[in-house]
Amino acid sequence: MKRYLAIRVAVMPLLLLGIASIVFIVSRLTPANPLVSIVGERNLTNPTIVAAAKARWGLDQSIPVQYAKYMKNLLHGDLGTSFTTRRPVLSDLWDRLPATLELTTAALCIGVLFGVGLGVLAARHRNTLIDHVARFFALLGSSLPAFWAGLLVLYIFYSRLGWLPGPGRLDPRATEPGRITGFFTVDTLLHGDLKSFKAALLHLILPASVLGWGVVGIVSRLVRASLLDEFSMEYIKVARAMGLRERTIVNTHALRNALLPTITIVAFTFAFLLTGAVLTEKIFSWPGVGNYAVEASRKLDFPAIIGVTILGGVAFLVTNLIADVIYAIADPRIRLS
Repeated sequence: MKRYLAIRVAVMPLLLLGIASIVFIVSRLTPANPLVSIVGERNLTNPTIVAAAKARWGLDQSIPVQYAKYMKNLLHGDLGTSFTTRRPVLSDLWDRLPATLELTTAALCIGVLFGVGLGVLAARHRNTLIDHVARFFALLGSSLPAFWAGLLVLYIFYSRLGWLPGPGRLDPRATEPGRITGFFTVDTLLHGDLKSFKAALLHLILPASVLGWGVVGIVSRLVRASLLDEFSMEYIKVARAMGLRERTIVNTHALRNALLPTITIVAFTFAFLLTGAVLTEKIFSWPGVGNYAVEASRKLDFPAIIGVTILGGVAFLVTNLIADVIYAIADPRIRLS
């Protein structure tokens, strides 16, 4: 197991370099002109300003030279400087990553808890009204576009009913807590500010629910299908013949094996949400990586785009490795092989 983990970890930097290389080359070969976001559209006709900007950002050099310099800086942990914010991309991502992690973690918790619960409920009551309702709810969550669901819940729970606050991580006039973890719900508790904790938690509910609803649909359908397969196994028939309660059979025996395929889906879902929560973050004005990616794409901020892509690559590689380790822990057959 240690040797396997060492090989996987050693290969990760090479994969990330490959991802960065592909994104760099594609960004440089696109016909779009990043000088529009650097100097502004009005200054594009001024050759002095354009030449100075190209020299400042290294755009006057050939693509192979730009690539060599970028890879050299990347090996030293430098993701470049954003065209838009004029700050290191690594600093921008570091500032925005906690917001996305907080939203993603909350959404994943909602998705897994409700998804597993609905999946078990649907499997235990197969082809009944409960099963049909659970599957309809799951299908609805997987089918509804995030932007439409986000606007809908904002209109209902914020605009019409006033039960929950609107966009943002805190109220507009509220002061952000001193950063410890970057999670507002955690930092407000660590500072003993219960009022701000309540506000941060309420602001988290709507975007996390919208983002987690899609996860509920994926997880519940997978758990249901896996449980139905387990119910046909011989050990389940033996357990029922021995007179064990159905709840014990499901929760103690069948569910553990049925959750194995779900581990991979949950891991990849977390990595996808980390950089894929673009629409949700935009609708709810959530200052995370997704919002940053949208602005970078809109303004042709190539260093920021590459930085977000590398972050996504890291997320997928790490979560995939963690999923394999959990697989080995949960299933002795995989560990022994």
